[in-house]
Amino acid sequence: MNIDTILNQIFTLPENSKSVLKNLISEVEFPKDSIIIKAGKVEKTVYFIKKGIVRAFVPQENQDLTFWFGKEGDVVLPMKSYVDNYQNYENIQLLEDCVLYQLKIDALRKLFETDINIANWGRKLAERELVKTEELFISRQFRTASQRYEELLTKQPEIIQRVQLGYIASYLGITQVSLSRIRSEI
Repeated sequence: MNIDTILNQIFTLPENSKSVLKNLISEVEFPKDSIIIKAGKVEKTVYFIKKGIVRAFVPQENQDLTFWFGKEGDVVLPMKSYVDNYQNYENIQLLEDCVLYQLKIDALRKLFETDINIANWGRKLAERELVKTEELFISRQFRTASQRYEELLTKQPEIIQRVQLGYIASYLGITQVSLSRIRSEI
């Protein structure tokens, strides 16, 4: 997915503002299993997924808790670092070899001060991420594991095909055995 498409799905910028923003974005590649964002650090970079799948997880004593998957076109954005310049709580692991676009948060903040269109783009970015978080919270609180699996099948079928079952089970908050049972019932 190209950077213009990704930027426009967040908020359509005038061409001159988009050009200024794109000048700060570079393309990077990382191998599968890389951890590009580490818990407990102030993250300095926003990533946009050009190619690949990632997961966000929180390390736990017995097993990591996966709470989000990202795919082509998605933004990898630890909100605590982005909003408050504070240590984030999540790790981001690449589940495939990935091609990402990267943008330094400090450079973006400087643009917020000089270009109202980019400031509005940044606000829309944060709002979109907030809505995703709210949807995830509501799903976790009010839907059964079977309902969450069916929702994943409907909204993100590529995750089922490209992500190992252990991570999907963790995302659903169940064991792999329970996931196998749900899959056989559907």
